[in-house]
Amino acid sequence: MTRSPLRLGLLVFATLLLAQTQPPSTTGGETLQISPSGSATAKVEKHPLQSLPYTPSLDLNSMDRTADPCGDFYQYVCGSWMKNNPIPSDQASWSVYAKLADENQQFLWGLLEEVSDPGRARNASERKIGDYFQACMDEPAIEKLGAAPLQAGLGEIAALKSKAELGMYLGQEHLALRGSGMLFGFGSNQDFADATQVIAFAVAGGLGLPDRDYYTKTDPKSQQIRDQYVAHMQKMYVLMGDPVSTAAGEAKAVMSMETALAQKSLTRVQKREPHNLFHKMDRVQLKALTPDFDWDIYLDAQGFAGLQTFNVTEPEFYQEVDRLIQSESLDDWKTYLRWHLVHAWAPYLSMNFQQENFDFYSHTLRGVTAMEPRWKRCVRWVDRDLGEALGQVFVAKTFGPDVKARTVKMTREIEAAMEDDLKDLPWMGPETKQQALDKLHSIVNKIGYPDKWRDYSSLEIVRGDFAGNVRRSAIFESKRELAKIGKPVDRGEWGMTPPTVNAYYDSQMNDINFPAGVLQPPLFDPKMDDAPNYGNTGGTIGHELTHGFDDEGRQFDAKGNLRESRWRSRPRKF
Repeated sequence: MTRSPLRLGLLVFATLLLAQTQPPSTTGGETLQISPSGSATAKVEKHPLQSLPYTPSLDLNSMDRTADPCGDFYQYVCGSWMKNNPIPSDQASWSVYAKLADENQQFLWGLLEEVSDPGRARNASERKIGDYFQACMDEPAIEKLGAAPLQAGLGEIAALKSKAELGMYLGQEHLALRGSGMLFGFGSNQDFADATQVIAFAVAGGLGLPDRDYYTKTDPKSQQIRDQYVAHMQKMYVLMGDPVSTAAGEAKAVMSMETALAQKSLTRVQKREPHNLFHKMDRVQLKALTPDFDWDIYLDAQGFAGLQTFNVTEPEFYQEVDRLIQSESLDDWKTYLRWHLVHAWAPYLSMNFQQENFDFYSHTLRGVTAMEPRWKRCVRWVDRDLGEALGQVFVAKTFGPDVKARTVKMTREIEAAMEDDLKDLPWMGPETKQQALDKLHSIVNKIGYPDKWRDYSSLEIVRGDFAGNVRRSAIFESKRELAKIGKPVDRGEWGMTPPTVNAYYDSQMNDINFPAGVLQPPLFDPKMDDAPNYGNTGGTIGHELTHGFDDEGRQFDAKGNLRESRWRSRPRKF
């Protein structure tokens, strides 16, 4: 489970800068896009890189001087860039951020190919990331296994004798699955009332579609997507070996259960209000909320039988879980669990599973026309599972102390400018203004990479065992997160890996985080003077700082504790 649900990044902001974004369909608040200028998608042969290519942060060749700036300023500024950078066939949109992320991935590909060679001298971190990458890239071995990595989990589901055993199965399986797809999510997070401490969080989940609105909207496009989702589940059941005649009924049963869960889930807008997600309770109250789910067995299976304090983010959702346990048959529950098991594992199985998973989740939902090449997925999974081990190698080759020093200086200067603006606000009262300044002064700036690298020594990575590496990595991360419960928060921890081309503000940590990956040309260009860097990275720094005072961030004080909002204006005369 992600450490903080209140971490806000620049992904949307990034698409505004030299971006091509586009359409085939809209549902659940997501816009799926095609280049507005009709740009063709591109399939370009990629190769491992030994160094990052240099693109200046201020490049006049990106401009289209044939365009009238008074008629279409965006085309005038970005037209040549869009013409020369068509949307790749494995992407739904394209921007300078996405292009840099792609180049970073190619560079990481080169690093991983180098350290995957068992004949060269490798340190412990290089051995782990290299062996993981080698196992991931061994497609013949993965094809030979087919659905074999599913069989143990499917056997455990088949062996369930009653619904009373759901707690035991989910307690074990949640450790090996990422996210909250299988019924609900369970992990750790800072206590909203005391940000110095970490407590257990039980969050809503259980859905195979991206958002509850996909189940509840009544427009024709939403209904079409639901029909396509049911058809996708049918195909997956058939791939698992079920007869076509039973797969249709199985898919409909899952759709019915997920729809019931979605109807009791909060909307995206409701989740933006932190108070809606804070329902602290003890073990007795948790068990009373879901009397038909055995939390004692679940927590014991997780290895944390002694937990007594929980934040249940959506109590009504958990009441619906309990109602479904009462009303649905054991066979229907087995059908539901089987679907979410194969859904979670599909990207790591043989190509027939990968292709069907891509066809629905990437092509149907996002309009992507081609699957990402294997190397790109493997790089991403190494970054996900061994990100700080990979990050050490990336930082050593790309991020010098001079870049870090310049970024730190820029951040402090922008914070000083924000302080001046706060002091001069005519509509903010003195008490509120002082609290805003206190919060600004308390923000911690994390630049480049963590001060202390994560220790992966207890994680076993086996050359040639891709599925095993994926499972062991997930269990390692789940246990690492759960082990934080009951302990003081580690304020030095990062929520992104060093190669990531992104940034974020964390409301409870009250910090801004800029990985080394986003501090590369053309986003931050150490070869140029400060002006273009302030225009790009400086704008992003300001963007992240404002999250501390927006509709979510303003509800947390300088220490990261949830409270009543105090950023109120004086009465105005109009």
